[in-house]
Amino acid sequence: MSKVDVDVKSGWGSTERQALADLVTGFTAAQVAPHLATWEDAGELPRSLHAAAGDLGLLGLSYPEGVGGSGGDLRDVVVMTESVLQAGGSGGLIAGLFTHGISIPHVIDAATRRHAAGDTAGADVLVDEVIRPTLAGATITALGVTEPDGGSDVGALRTTAVPVNGAGAVTSPDEAVSWRINGAKAYITSGARADFVVVAARAFGDGAAGVALFAVPTEAPGFTVAGRMRKMGWHCSDTAELALVDVEVPAWALLTPGPGQGFASLARHFAVERISLAVTAYATAQRCLDLTLAWTRQRETFGRTLVTRQVVRHDLVEMHRLTDVARTYTRALVDDIVADGGHDDPAAMPNPQVLLRAALAKNTAVAACDSVVATAVQLHGGYGFLRDAEVEMHYRDAKVLGIGGGATEVMTDLAAKLLGY
Repeated sequence: MSKVDVDVKSGWGSTERQALADLVTGFTAAQVAPHLATWEDAGELPRSLHAAAGDLGLLGLSYPEGVGGSGGDLRDVVVMTESVLQAGGSGGLIAGLFTHGISIPHVIDAATRRHAAGDTAGADVLVDEVIRPTLAGATITALGVTEPDGGSDVGALRTTAVPVNGAGAVTSPDEAVSWRINGAKAYITSGARADFVVVAARAFGDGAAGVALFAVPTEAPGFTVAGRMRKMGWHCSDTAELALVDVEVPAWALLTPGPGQGFASLARHFAVERISLAVTAYATAQRCLDLTLAWTRQRETFGRTLVTRQVVRHDLVEMHRLTDVARTYTRALVDDIVADGGHDDPAAMPNPQVLLRAALAKNTAVAACDSVVATAVQLHGGYGFLRDAEVEMHYRDAKVLGIGGGATEVMTDLAAKLLGY
């Protein structure tokens, strides 16, 4: 099997990054790969795995040490994702174990904003109640945006949040002692196990500007897991429908206190989510290429190994080409983001060029993955069609990569708008 490449360009080949790749490889080989089939059947990951990853600092990669993170940057997250898949993990494992990657950045932004405004107490509540426990693996935090009748159209969501002060609703959010949330969410990764869900709700009027984000404890009265959703792939990652009926949360739970801030936060961090999905896609492709190369070198038909046949070698070359192009494009984008500081102003919309390139990276990597996993199953023959084959799992898992985080069609349309077409 090939080793995760941390020795190429400047910035990727540090001693620390190589040590990280080795750490993640060892963790995955010892604590994930032997149990993955059991977790796939169970439909969820054990909470103990979060604690183990937290103890190693893996959940805190790229987050500030001041809030419980491990430091580092987006390159470290890329190396970690590549290493998990290369050592026998899966896309579902990545989704379930690192769900906080799409939720906790919103909470960190809110704590940073409060601290800068002099609201140290408000910042400390978020850090102590949500951020530190999540990065330590003691708490699971999910993101609740998608609704049963709508996905990518975030500006049209129907979940509502009303400010409340003592006797009832008030007209000004500044007067709120708490917020009352009503609505429903669907397709929520880790929703069945989450302790907190960062919920997108309409708090400031119509359209995208009216969307706000709230850190909602799942033990709050009125919050229920309406059902677990059975899926084609990502079996080890629980996915849930959530119902919120008069769920009351304290004022500190509001993460984006003004119009437009909630949508800006989602748009900014959606870009990173799309990059993460691109990495999962090309890393899955690389794993399937490696598994297929090993299979074709030992599988014999008509007195010869498969790899000696020209048509098979050409398939392997095409698998390599697609994977390498996707990896090169995505890593180049990550390099540029890190060089630019790695983050934007928490109150601002993201750089349009980052949005564009993230959409293109996701679509490029997803297309590569779709082709590679299909070829992998084909070259494995009858064995590739069995549930015992690892490539069969990757084949099923790969399908969601072109749906989650913005469907391929939505990404293409977004790119067209950003390019002015």
